[in-house]
Amino acid sequence: MYNSIELKKQIFKDTDLFVLDMDGTFYLENDILDGALDFLDVVKKSGKRYLFFTNNSSTSAELYIEKLAKMNCHITRDMIMTSGDVMIRFLQTHYQGKKVYLLGTKPLEDSFEEAGITLFNKDNSDALANMSERPDIVVVGFDKTLTFEKLSNACTYIREGALFLATHLDINCPMKGGFIPDCGSICKAIELSTGVSPRFVGKPFKETVDMVADATGVERSKISFVGDRIYTDVATGVNNGAKGVLVLTGETKEEDIAKSDIKPDVVFESIKEIGNIGRCLANE
Repeated sequence: MYNSIELKKQIFKDTDLFVLDMDGTFYLENDILDGALDFLDVVKKSGKRYLFFTNNSSTSAELYIEKLAKMNCHITRDMIMTSGDVMIRFLQTHYQGKKVYLLGTKPLEDSFEEAGITLFNKDNSDALANMSERPDIVVVGFDKTLTFEKLSNACTYIREGALFLATHLDINCPMKGGFIPDCGSICKAIELSTGVSPRFVGKPFKETVDMVADATGVERSKISFVGDRIYTDVATGVNNGAKGVLVLTGETKEEDIAKSDIKPDVVFESIKEIGNIGRCLANE
């Protein structure tokens, strides 16, 4: 059974690197979840490692570091990745020098420019009025600054042949009291308009696991992806040779597990419970 005590202990023992989702797993909006810091302490004392990974591409890694510091969680740049980072690596590897039309926030835009990605038409002028120029690629992130003009331009460019990429497929982003539309929802609108489906690179896709494994040197079988969504966090591990660990503090509820084709390797009530299991093992 996915929530037995013995299974939970075994998963903790077998994990060398915990890849932690953030919103809904480690904190909720601006409030750290109970037991989150204690979990990190247990991981370190057990001789294991942790890495934060968020599919939320609306904010840069540097801003996430500042946000965590306000919660008394102090990390360095090598201890956090975002789906935006994975997209940058993907573009640098496969589409060096191509022009990118980006649906993203200012922090994501800044990250792309710092990485040398050529951003097309930053002033977002009307695509239909300027038919002589076209980007090679449309990249969609979690764009909290989305306008109809940007959405319309993206659809026009994709219809004209631009490659359609997206940072992550999350449909909703958890907030206190509910959810707001995420990158996957924006992509669905574009897909319905153009008939073209995007290629995603964040969780749960291979590109994310490749980047984590390459950066840390940890074998996939020793990596556990921890998060509150089955279709992203859990699927990342289950589908790519790592482990998928579900916590019930965010989007997914226990009754959702039976409805899902993807099953977690183990289910914890919260990150606090994972820490408690690790502390229990240390005292045995």
